[in-house]
Amino acid sequence: MPDDEEQEGQVMLPPRPLKASKGRGAVSNLQGRFDKQAREEYDDGWPREEEEPRAWKTQVTEEQAKTILSRNSSPDLPFGVSLNPYRGCEHGCIYCYARPTHSYLGLSPGLDFESKIFAKVNAPELLRRELGKASYVPESIALGVNTDAYQPCERELRLTRRILEVLQECEHPVGLITKSALVERDIDILAPMAAKRLAAAAVTLTTLEPSIARTLEPRAAAPARRLRTIRTLTDAGIPVSVSISPIIPFVTEPEIEHLLEAARDAGAVHAHYVVLRLPWEVNPLFQQWLQAHFPDRAQRVMNRVREMRGGKDYDSDFSTRMKGEGVWAELIRQRFQIAVARLGMTGRGDRFKGLDTSLFRRPLVIPPLGSKAKEGSAGQMDLF
Repeated sequence: MPDDEEQEGQVMLPPRPLKASKGRGAVSNLQGRFDKQAREEYDDGWPREEEEPRAWKTQVTEEQAKTILSRNSSPDLPFGVSLNPYRGCEHGCIYCYARPTHSYLGLSPGLDFESKIFAKVNAPELLRRELGKASYVPESIALGVNTDAYQPCERELRLTRRILEVLQECEHPVGLITKSALVERDIDILAPMAAKRLAAAAVTLTTLEPSIARTLEPRAAAPARRLRTIRTLTDAGIPVSVSISPIIPFVTEPEIEHLLEAARDAGAVHAHYVVLRLPWEVNPLFQQWLQAHFPDRAQRVMNRVREMRGGKDYDSDFSTRMKGEGVWAELIRQRFQIAVARLGMTGRGDRFKGLDTSLFRRPLVIPPLGSKAKEGSAGQMDLF
């Protein structure tokens, strides 16, 4: 390890996109805040390595979760109970506020978050046990709020579908939040539930520009495909909200009115928005992304973000974290409200709380702890 005198003349190098990160959102595998050792890249005079792995392959690890329902009392969230079948998300959205959770696993909130996925394979069993408790009081469950419940590995694992089967059996209300067209697979469950006011969906729409979407949220459905999903769900009788989030100054912010109009034309009836949030490691990761893809406006973007956050990169206060504060935050609010009113939509923030909880019935069969029920089985388990 060189001493202080030797380090004095060395030049610290800025983060650079890894060749292996092509098709990913993060441009580095930034260290988590709980890592005991810090690493920094500097120019030691030797030629830099040019050869890197061709791809950052996705690894899905099965895990046995201990609990499955998360509860919150945040006044700015439209739900009190949520369920996430997966940890990490292959969609790779650079702005994802869930990225810092990978730090608790000793992994990076950067490329690790979108390539090392953990599947809670006992989620349907845990949910059935939770709903069967005598003390359980039904409340709309928001499905897929931290990480998308319909990310690519769901095609094979089908955890989300099995969870919906449990909720349908118990006539329990659910609200889905997704960027994936895979939700259309489960219309056969969601449509009958929606007819009883037991299901609603929210589709996140960030930009209509494919070139921006390819780097901002590289493995999520393309904007046009999401609009088709809104139309398909609407035609099936499932009420759809559109989430215009995050609004990124000078990147997606100019599209606010166009996004709302496209969503309304596709069938969305409610709309809400969130301005860019940069908690913990999301902040440096997003700024790396800005420098890699929008170097010409990176400083302007961050200046505007700070203007809406009281001079800071981020403020976690419940009253301002979703919408920001100040002149520019107020301008966005007015633009959004005027567009929503003009288009005949509503800006409801309680889109999942309007679902019906009165039909709830406890599951007839509750599998013993640790048992493995077969996929699709809703009846009594074998006696012997």
